[in-house]
Amino acid sequence: RRRHCSASSCGSRSLAAMAPHRAAAVLASAAILLLLLLPLASAGLSGYFGTKSRYEEVNPHLLRDPLSLGPAAGSRLPAACAPLQLRALLRHGTRYPTAGQIRRLGQLHARLLRRPAAAACPAAADLAAWQMWYEESLDGRLAPQGRRDMEHLARRLAARFPALFAARRRLALASSSKHRCLQSGAAFRDGLGPSFSLGSDEVEVEVNDSLMRFFDHCAKFVALVEDNDVAMCQVDAFKEGPEMRKVLEKVASALCLPVEELNADLVQVAFLTCSYELAIKNVTSPWCSLFSEEDAKVLEYLNDLKQYWKRGYGYDINSRSSCILFQDIFQHLDKAVEESRSSKPISSPLIVQVGHAETLQPLLALMGFFKDDEPLKANNYIRQTHRKFRSGRIVPYAANLVFVLYHCDQVKTSKEEYQVQMLLNEKPMLFHHSNETISTYEDLKDYYKDILENCHFKEVCALPKINITAVDEL
Repeated sequence: RRRHCSASSCGSRSLAAMAPHRAAAVLASAAILLLLLLPLASAGLSGYFGTKSRYEEVNPHLLRDPLSLGPAAGSRLPAACAPLQLRALLRHGTRYPTAGQIRRLGQLHARLLRRPAAAACPAAADLAAWQMWYEESLDGRLAPQGRRDMEHLARRLAARFPALFAARRRLALASSSKHRCLQSGAAFRDGLGPSFSLGSDEVEVEVNDSLMRFFDHCAKFVALVEDNDVAMCQVDAFKEGPEMRKVLEKVASALCLPVEELNADLVQVAFLTCSYELAIKNVTSPWCSLFSEEDAKVLEYLNDLKQYWKRGYGYDINSRSSCILFQDIFQHLDKAVEESRSSKPISSPLIVQVGHAETLQPLLALMGFFKDDEPLKANNYIRQTHRKFRSGRIVPYAANLVFVLYHCDQVKTSKEEYQVQMLLNEKPMLFHHSNETISTYEDLKDYYKDILENCHFKEVCALPKINITAVDEL
């Protein structure tokens, strides 16, 4: 931003000419205004933090009341439908940066400390004075805010589906082996209160990486995407492209650093530090002052490109590897329908599983959600301004995908007896086949028949026998 020196000097002359008490009042008002504007610095950026976004970005009403069910709280179902089973897939709550991100932030901060303070660089001076409090031992662990995310989510889901969350109902709780997920699972359980500790036994969080980290167990994905630099060529090209170059030059100028001393990864670390400080501490960090909303859009696109090519529609194997989880969801729904038809109690009324953005994103792609007509590429940033694939709207911290199976009385046909609703981040989703927020279970299974019948994880994830290049295979 340009500094309008003439305007500021004009302001100081007029203040000097005022009566002292009036000048003090104006200065006090200006200080209050500055304090009010400070949160806006991150508020203007907070919609562009991608997978590092606060959950409140998708549900702003929670900023006022973390237990509010929001404007769409009313059920859209006929009164004669009762929920039989709820399957919730959660992303862990707000976390600390990973050790790698903390290391890079430390390197950038150290550079600013080594440089002599220049009057022309107030941003650099502010950041040099900023206390580097992140330690590598925090390495992606759940933050206190992350515990609150999960406790509040548990209480909201219990308020939304009281019959399923009634005291003494069985809760099956599973998690990825990552510490942040295990802690998120425990926080979710704690949020439900003591009525869920069946007798004296607390509900244990079972580790299930085969479902929550299916991507680690898919050899084809690991070899051809995860460990293959070529697979991220669009991400690398965007890092070197004109949009990122512009952001790079602007940040270098604000920090009085030679542009050669910065790269896209360091700039992204500075931007994400702004996001971490907001999500973890609810403060506007001085790191935020380096970026405008336009810069934030560019850095969001960089994050989304990575998600798209590594976890979304970029390569088929990204989503196909999640079919093991997709099939498991429907096997449990099938079992609940079968038990209901036989008038047996539902053995698993509540299944809650905690994983990662990398768990949810491929599954949503497998189901065809948030798919743009044109792939996200390094050279179509402007054309993708109104893209559907925006990871911060889909998988922020504490993101959740919930399947609810209902049994309905007073129906015209037997097909309508069992119905399903899907909620993403507590909002009903429109099914592709009906454009409605409710579907008969039969119609939903029919729509996804190919995946349910033909996605065999071992074959899908087997590495190709013939020696072909990764790119040809992808």
